[in-house]
Amino acid sequence: MQLLTVSTLLLSFFSSGLALQIQCYQCEEMTHDCSTPEFIVNCTVNVQDMCQKEVLVKDDGIHYRKSCASSAACLIASSGYQQFCTGKLNSVCITCCNTPLCNGPRQKKRAQSSSAITLNTLQVPVFSLCVLLLLRSILC
Repeated sequence: MQLLTVSTLLLSFFSSGLALQIQCYQCEEMTHDCSTPEFIVNCTVNVQDMCQKEVLVKDDGIHYRKSCASSAACLIASSGYQQFCTGKLNSVCITCCNTPLCNGPRQKKRAQSSSAITLNTLQVPVFSLCVLLLLRSILC
């Protein structure tokens, strides 16, 4: 009976945890930073796992393109345009990130202690440890 309960809990956790959906800002050739709620979109589950931001410097000012992207496509694009990211006229900078709404405006940096670790880096190891401890208590 306990094994059935644990199995059900694990199945529900994995079914909700593996199908992660990220939210990103999405706009095309805007002359203002389109980081407002009306530009938030849900990316395609298990396909678009990153947010992409393009900043283009043109004659008439700075233009923004923001979208959801697959990690492979975004990383290839950003590395291909790295040499054109100068901040000067005709500059193109493409960045990729993988947290919700990370292609929005830059967050003000806060002083972090050296022991600060984000939740994303801890989720899998902590969950694995919990599962092992739970299984050990059931099976032993």
